[in-house]
Amino acid sequence: MELVLYASLFSTLVLFFVIIYQKKISEVKIYIKSDFKLIIVLGLINPFLYYLVLFKAYDLLPAQEAQAINYTWALMLAFLSVFFLKQKLTIADILAGIICYFGVLIISTKGEPFSLNFSNIDGVFLALLSTILWAMYWIINTKTKVEPLVGLFSNFLFSLPIILVYFIFTQPLVLPDIKGILAASYVGLFEMGITFLFWLKAMQNAISTSKIANLIFISPFISLIFIHFIVGEDIYISTLFGLITIIFGLVLQQSKLSKK
Repeated sequence: MELVLYASLFSTLVLFFVIIYQKKISEVKIYIKSDFKLIIVLGLINPFLYYLVLFKAYDLLPAQEAQAINYTWALMLAFLSVFFLKQKLTIADILAGIICYFGVLIISTKGEPFSLNFSNIDGVFLALLSTILWAMYWIINTKTKVEPLVGLFSNFLFSLPIILVYFIFTQPLVLPDIKGILAASYVGLFEMGITFLFWLKAMQNAISTSKIANLIFISPFISLIFIHFIVGEDIYISTLFGLITIIFGLVLQQSKLSKK
């Protein structure tokens, strides 16, 4: 919760400076007046609920396992888009989703996908719950006509007081050390802030959500490098095999058959 609070604070400040630089304060005011309830709902989902659930999952699970499960949100996004955005899935989309999820399962069970033997069942449940929250956040965002930066800043602005109140009622307010501040700043800038703008813009311009959803499966390879050299975890052979399976599903999903 402490990380959620300080990272959200830093991200809100960064987005505020970008808003000021691009002279979009007036757009923020108009958006708040026109979609006040929607902003509150989106702010409750992200950053409040989503990161509270996700960071707890990362606290309970090994990093390489948690990040793999978290990537299944792309599959959740593609399938939920059928119901909420009225998009159609091809057979290749469905097969790609099954293959990619099986790859994630291989990673999460350390090479024993049919055993369903996870390190921590509570952590797995929270990681899967985070995928639903994340997918719903972006699906709801596609319904808005607001400029991405304006919408994102408004969500964070209204979520910050909620996060602060929740924090005060659950634990003492203590300023973290410099390492904690730097870590929260990093998360606030890249995990919660600037990266959102690129992804939201992609979501709004995409003809089919499922086509771009599976693209995020490329990033686990980079994640494993960070996990090994920064966190210090040994990367299992099953993790690499699982990622190869995921990429195979990604290639299938992006094939000409899928586009047809």
